[in-house]
Amino acid sequence: MMTKIFVAGHNGMVGSAICRQLAKKNVKVVTASRNELDLINQNSVIEFFKKEKFDQVYLAAAKVGGIHANNEYPADFIYQNLMIQSNVIYSAYKSGVSKLLFLGSSCIYPKLAKQPMVEAELLTGRLEPTNEPYAIAKIAGIKMCESFNRQYGTDYRSIMPTNLYGPGDNYHPVNSHVVPALIHRFHEAKISNAGGVTVWGSGKVYREFMHVDDMASASIFVMNIEKNIYQQKTYEMESHINVGTGSDCSISDLTKAISEAIGFSGKIMWDTSKPDGPPRKLMDSSLIMSMGWRPSLNLADGLKDTYQNFLKDK
Repeated sequence: MMTKIFVAGHNGMVGSAICRQLAKKNVKVVTASRNELDLINQNSVIEFFKKEKFDQVYLAAAKVGGIHANNEYPADFIYQNLMIQSNVIYSAYKSGVSKLLFLGSSCIYPKLAKQPMVEAELLTGRLEPTNEPYAIAKIAGIKMCESFNRQYGTDYRSIMPTNLYGPGDNYHPVNSHVVPALIHRFHEAKISNAGGVTVWGSGKVYREFMHVDDMASASIFVMNIEKNIYQQKTYEMESHINVGTGSDCSISDLTKAISEAIGFSGKIMWDTSKPDGPPRKLMDSSLIMSMGWRPSLNLADGLKDTYQNFLKDK
């Protein structure tokens, strides 16, 4: 019988990338828009799961945003994310879903975590204040998966991606993450022949960036690792797996790479009154790489691909 898979959050950047890759496989993929299914409504989610009887679930649905959005709407970020993931994970258990993959974020790690960040750094220190509510929700999702595994013997897994970019991203000039925000800003500057672009922060902090297609391939890879191997490679109460490229760059270098991908030749100015966030965030992805997965797109090629998709969607 064909495997029946639900992708929660299929319209988002990661969810849509997972759907694109699952479409190439011999599986049945089910999706539901917000109008069709409110993931914050527990009764609706439970009934949906009982009716559909899924074999696997990819939990990519979440409320996401950049530093500005996290600062402005902390209650929305913690409430909506806790509700979405709790309803989906609980409904998966109640309806007998055999495998579930929860997608988290690198912001689960402490602000001053040892670099590169290994999975064991979780819960070892204070979080970055600007996105603490979102991070708390994601940590709760990891622990919910682990708790259901411990109590009920389910096979619910978690992966933590580094900073993602690519087709389907949110290009809002204020509420988006750094890559799409800069692509939007540099594109507008290019079109208007502006002499320069102002970028938040000092440009001196370091970040790791991965194309969303690599995240999708990692998600499917982790979902399909044999259960006994997954259990051998992880711990009962430290079962999440990092997913990144293994290298980072300064925001200054990222900004130059984006300006080159877009073809903007004006001046880049830095607004140091704006927050930088943590000094460095690099994932240690040696665990997933030891299992046989590798990213396929470098940053320069990934940014060019992303800009072409941005132009198509405008």
